[in-house]
Amino acid sequence: MKLELREGVSAVDTEYGIVLLDQDSGEYWDLNPSAALVVRTLLGGSTPGRAAQALTDEYAVDADTASRDVEERLGGLREAGLVKG
Repeated sequence: MKLELREGVSAVDTEYGIVLLDQDSGEYWDLNPSAALVVRTLLGGSTPGRAAQALTDEYAVDADTASRDVEERLGGLREAGLVKG
């Protein structure tokens, strides 16, 4: 299942990473480059496993740490109500 932002949430690429804006509440989340890589990968239709692989390819991080980071990012997106499902 492809990760999708819920209606009313927009993503904007920045020089530093990505910003997610909840247009309903006015809150925003400024994601650093590694978090942005995870979010872009998941929004592009890839699996959490592929997002973890993208982290290990781009940064000096082992597979277990990358997998935990992806799961934590997904949990944070869900907890904040930024994504569908």
